[in-house]
This record gives sequence, C-alpha cells and structure tokens, in this order.
Amino acid sequence: MRALISVSDKTGIVEFAKELVSLGIEIISTGGTYGKFKEAGVPAIEISELTGFPECLDGRVKTLHPTVHAGLLAMRSNPSHMKQLEDLNIETIDVVVVNLYPFKATILKDNVTRGEAVENIDIGGPTMLRSAAKNYQDVAVVVDPRDYEKVLTELKEKRQVSLDTKFYLMQKVFMHTSSYDTMIADYLKKQRNDKELPETLTMTFEKVQDMRYGENPHQSAAFYREIGKKKGSITDAVQLNGKELSFNNINDTNGALELLKEFTEPTVVACKHGNPCGVGSADNIYDAWKKAFDADKTSIFGGIVVINREVTVAMAEEMKNIFLEVVVAPSYEKEALEILTIKKNIRVLELVDIEVPQDENAYDLKKVNGGLIVQTIDSKIFNEEELKVVTDRAPSEKEMEDLKFAWRVVKFVKSNGIALAKDKQSIGIGPGQVNRIWPTKQSIEHAEELIGKGVTQGAVLASDAFFPFDDCVEAAHQAGITAIIQPGGAGRDEDSIKKCNEYGIAMIFTGMRHFKH
Repeated sequence: MRALISVSDKTGIVEFAKELVSLGIEIISTGGTYGKFKEAGVPAIEISELTGFPECLDGRVKTLHPTVHAGLLAMRSNPSHMKQLEDLNIETIDVVVVNLYPFKATILKDNVTRGEAVENIDIGGPTMLRSAAKNYQDVAVVVDPRDYEKVLTELKEKRQVSLDTKFYLMQKVFMHTSSYDTMIADYLKKQRNDKELPETLTMTFEKVQDMRYGENPHQSAAFYREIGKKKGSITDAVQLNGKELSFNNINDTNGALELLKEFTEPTVVACKHGNPCGVGSADNIYDAWKKAFDADKTSIFGGIVVINREVTVAMAEEMKNIFLEVVVAPSYEKEALEILTIKKNIRVLELVDIEVPQDENAYDLKKVNGGLIVQTIDSKIFNEEELKVVTDRAPSEKEMEDLKFAWRVVKFVKSNGIALAKDKQSIGIGPGQVNRIWPTKQSIEHAEELIGKGVTQGAVLASDAFFPFDDCVEAAHQAGITAIIQPGGAGRDEDSIKKCNEYGIAMIFTGMRHFKH
C-alpha cells in the first residue's frame, strides 16, 4: 500500500505517518510536508521522484500529473484500468492525506493583499482530494486530523479501511472542498464590492457547538458562525460565566444586540422571546438600566439584558436579584463581575466591540419549505431629510427626541408592532398582532399596568407601518399621547392626519417602514 501525504495543517502528521510506515505503507510526500518527514526521520518518497517531473512555478505545479491521478482514479475492480496502469508503469495510491492551503487563515490576517490571498488558493490539493474521493471504494482520503485515529485503528485491525469509513471520508472531502471554494467565492465577491444577490447562493459556516436542543426539546440544533471577522456579533463574545448558550438564548440575544447598536448614548435593552420588553437611554449607564428595568419588571424575568457601557457594581447588585438568562456588556467592573458570577447559571458574556454594527450588505436568511428567502439586513433607521411633519402642530424638541427613540425601538418589535416612549424610556410595547389597533391598545394597557396610571400622558407612539384607519389615533388621544411617528403611505392617511389635528397631536411620516416578521 502507498499513501500520499501533503498537508498545510501538520497537526499530528508525523505520528500518523510513523504509524503508517510501521504497517508497511510507503509514504509519498510534497514540499514542506516532505521536509518535515525528513527532519523527523520518517522515510518518504518526494513527489518529483514519483512523477519524474520537478516541482515548478514556485510549487504551483507538483501533484498535477498523470502518475498521481491515474494512481488515484484507477478502479481496482476494473481489469482494463489495471492493465493500463501496468502498461504505463504506474502504481496505485491507496491512502491520501491532504488538507489545503490556509486560505481562511490568510484572509483573516490584518492588511492581507489580494495577491497574498490568491496565492493561497490551492489547486493541486482539491484536485487530488476529488480524484481520491471519487474512487472512494479503493482509496481512503483524509482531510481532517481528527480522523487519523479512526483510519489507523481499522488499518491495524483489518489491514484495510472499511468501505463504510471510506464513504464517510468521501463525504467529508466534498464538504471540505465545497466550504473552501465558497470562502474563495465570498472573498472575491467582497473584493469586487458586489452588492447583487447572486444567481446561485452558496454559504459556508463553521460549527461553534452542538446544543442540547432547539427552540423545543424535540428539535436538534447546533450553533454555527460565519467565517471571517465579525466584530460586535454574539459569535465574537467571550462567555465569562454560566451554562452553555441555548438556541433561544442566541436568537434572543442577537435581536437585543441589533437593537442596542441603534444607540450611541448609554443604553440598556431587555429582551424576551425575540421582542424588546424594556429599553432605556440616559446620561449614565445606571440610569439607563433603571429605565429599562422599570419599563417592564414582569417580562424581564428570564430575559436577556444587553448593555453598551461597563456594568457597574450598583447595576450588578440589582441584577443579581432577578432571574436573567443572559447579560452582555463590553466590560464589567471587577466587583460587579464577582457579584454576577455568584449565580452559576446566569450566562455572562463580554463583547468588547458591542457597538460595531453589522455589515449593511449582510444577508438576512429565512428557511421556507423547499427553499430560502434572502434579503439584505434592515440597516437603515430613517433618512433625516425625509422626515415630514404632516400635522398642523410640529413636535416639540423633547417630543422629537422621544419619537426618534421610539422609532428605533419599534424597528425591532415583531409586526404589527407599536412602541410607546417617554423620556427616552420604552413604557409600553405591543408586538406581533394581526391588526394595528390591538398592539396600540395592548401597549397602552401594559404601560398603565406595569408602570402606573397616567404614565402615557405626554408620551409618544411609534408604529412600524402605516395606520390603515384613524382608530389608533383615537386610542392614542384617549391615553394622553401627544406625538406619533409612522411611515405613512396608507390610502386613508388623511383620516389619521385629520384626527391628529382635531386632538392637537403632532405626527411625523418617515417614508420608511420596518416590518419584522
């Protein structure tokens, strides 16, 4: 038997090769791998000795040769194939161990040039892998160092690798080369600043962890991350305390983080089941926390809290008395972290670049039965120059400040969504209803129930899409709301405008909606 070994990731390769030699398997190798074997005293044949052709073009051509690929692709059960090998004086290759040029590691380096990236596109490696994998019945092909032990065990026990294992290894090869090519295509798309949705969409992710279950215990789940530098994302967070993040933890935390990124001033977002339940901004982070907590002391139980400033001792002292699933912040005062980590189950995450927004060209993906719907993320909030006062009365400076706050909040409320705000605090949120009057009434009821009667006097209201009727304005007036922000664009906009003028309510049209389904 003969094995061809050419690896970029040399983890465990010397030990693996020594074991193969001990089993009487002849080693063929290339370039740096051959040099490592020579240094370690592992007997090996250099590839140019096998092919009778020197490596050339700075190593760009070394294994692209009929002697290699005929030895890989010849079907041992086909007499014609074997006769041709004999006539051509070519021997079979039975084991291939190849992993590819470090394209991923190269593009993740700071200030990498396009030339460097392109030079790390492997050509011969994928070709050998595909040849060997296509002939999986006869060739064991290994791309993952974690499979060395499995292959060795079978070779020691049976003198061959089982067909089932070869088929498993074949699958890993094509997953590996597919991911590799996808990384290259994605890099080139970004280099061209190509914003078009492609005719075919292939994406690659790497597993972070398996999960106990998905949204419900009967669903299996895993957490994958995009390949590349993703500052400000939950995949970049460092967990300082608590159990592993669950499927729902990650989903809810991601939504909370995206809302938090809409704010630059000290802000705290509390989230539950994918919807914000309390949002507060202030001159300091403690006051922002108090606003977020006081907005909905009921729903925050078992929720997610994300914070865009360092967590203080005063905040930690209050947080420890609440059941929270996840807390995320850019940093923690030393004593604050000690207080929070007393509770073993609370997941405490540090995300240094918490304020970094997602790339506006990133994709938002939703799986549907039989397909995928894809859009760019909702990266905009409103165009300042397109904000339009449509009522007789314009909002006051304070109302305008609260309207912009509420608009940022409602962007992340499931449609149909309504958000009430006052003094840079969410005071009532109505998410995910099938008409617009229900979330309007719900947000008002919640505000009065959770914070107190009269809290809606002087508050503002944000609606993620237009009012089809004037009933929401009527409900807002009865609650004492003085200003409204909404996209506009309904056939009956004039009904709502007229009703606002009747009650002295100021109304702003943004010209931009924020459905979130």
